Amino acid sequence: MAAAEDTSASGDDEIGRDSVIAVEKLIRRHVRRTPVAEFDAADFGLPSTRIALKLEQLQRAGSFKARGAFANLLLRKAPEAGVVAASGGNHGAAVACAAQALGMPAHIYVPAISSPAKIARIREYGAKLVVGGDSYADAFSASEGYRTRSGALGVHAFDQRETILGAGTLGLEIEAQVPALDTVLVAVGGGGLIAGIATGVGGRARIIGVEPEASPTLARALEAGRPVDAPVGGLAADSLAPRRVGSLVFPIARRRVERVVLVSDNDIRAAQRALWSVARIVAEPGGAAAFAALLAKRYVPRLNERVAVVISGGNTTAVDFDR
Repeated sequence: MAAAEDTSASGDDEIGRDSVIAVEKLIRRHVRRTPVAEFDAADFGLPSTRIALKLEQLQRAGSFKARGAFANLLLRKAPEAGVVAASGGNHGAAVACAAQALGMPAHIYVPAISSPAKIARIREYGAKLVVGGDSYADAFSASEGYRTRSGALGVHAFDQRETILGAGTLGLEIEAQVPALDTVLVAVGGGGLIAGIATGVGGRARIIGVEPEASPTLARALEAGRPVDAPVGGLAADSLAPRRVGSLVFPIARRRVERVVLVSDNDIRAAQRALWSVARIVAEPGGAAAFAALLAKRYVPRLNERVAVVISGGNTTAVDFDR
């Protein structure tokens, strides 16, 4: 079964920059405007240029997912049963956080591969947590069963208008915080983040997707010309490994993403270590994937190119990566 590839998008309204701007105003008081830290690439042993790291691991619930979660719960009316979401971990924590803040019950389904740090986050926010199955596909199937039985509002992790628009607010912030922006490197799982950022930036910078070699969802879709099943696995499987890219995401990515580069698990580990040792930035594997493309030279900036890299999440118990 393909996971979650059917969505609960609430309407056919355009997913555009104006809508992102409207959503940013709506969620502004509920989410953090996370900082950008600038570094000389030489600090990381790379050819000298300036790198801007967007520190979204400092976001509420520990990842960018809070943006889409609050957008969903503020734009859509939840029934008495509350909300339900399937997640590798970060989306679940974000929905639980938003539900707690807005006084709604939440049921969250995650697979067994979800990290202890993410499971702990979800429980801290008071959600009803169900852990089971081997993949996001299994968690999604279980969450759909609960949604059908209970009437709860389903909040999709990536392939839903509100989720994409919420993620798009990150693109607005990057554009405002990084003058003369040329390129944004964005990790891809189901694609909600890259579709949102591409929509928010609106063609004002090139967008480069970064995926694990073990889970090339968008790369496979672009090759095939449509969303298709891809392998699932790897170090970042709890955040970057749905079985296929979203159906709402795909046309946005095909139109606005310049290309996708792939990184290995070793590349991601090296990026985590470098972020910690050089900048004392703690990133989970999925959160470090975009930076891994630079460090492993899977993406090589031109001379004087202004590159922003999204550090998308920091829900991990690992800190001293040199041990």
